[in-house]
Amino acid sequence: MTTQTISSSEVYQGQFGEFTITPSDRQSVIIYRTGLMIAALCFAIGSGLVLFYPQTTTIQAITPLYTCFSLALGVSLLTIHIYMASLHQILQLFWIIGSISAFIFGHGDSQAFAITIYNQPLTILGIGFTFAALTGIFFKEGFCFHRLETKILTPLVPLLLLGHLTGILSTQAEQVLLGLWAILFLVFAIRKVIQTIPPDIGDKSVFDYLKNQRLAKS
Repeated sequence: MTTQTISSSEVYQGQFGEFTITPSDRQSVIIYRTGLMIAALCFAIGSGLVLFYPQTTTIQAITPLYTCFSLALGVSLLTIHIYMASLHQILQLFWIIGSISAFIFGHGDSQAFAITIYNQPLTILGIGFTFAALTGIFFKEGFCFHRLETKILTPLVPLLLLGHLTGILSTQAEQVLLGLWAILFLVFAIRKVIQTIPPDIGDKSVFDYLKNQRLAKS
């Protein structure tokens, strides 16, 4: 108990002054990482079903898996620490647009959700916003922590989606990219779990400075 108290009250030197990390800060990081892990697991399972068990019953199971993936991603987008408030809001807006699109496509066609998306590539213009938000997380993590898997995922995700949308990728190429995406996403989520918490919180003095700047302009 003593060790935890000392750790939580440790003073850090930021760019604009000193700051401490509170239990609430740590909890938000844990929630962020939990959301990423759930999203990665759902995506990996769904991808595995598509690649290795493309049957009617298994394809239908992708619908609840995608729903769980999307909700978990939304939780992560609520709790992620990003210095630029406008960028944070844009990623959240992308998620909302993608979620609404997925709901419409999922209930507007008698076919299974995955079949609708695959057979009608233009639907990517809607649900693609969800994956744009996910790519934003990959970009942020790659920029802040120089993770190899996120540096690969950042261009890989739009490549696969746009490739399917335009029809320039073969089925085999799409399968390879999807499998690589699922594996790297899982690797990323696992590495986040074992990463120390303070780096994910960032420099709180920067957040305070930017907040004061916004208040001064208002």
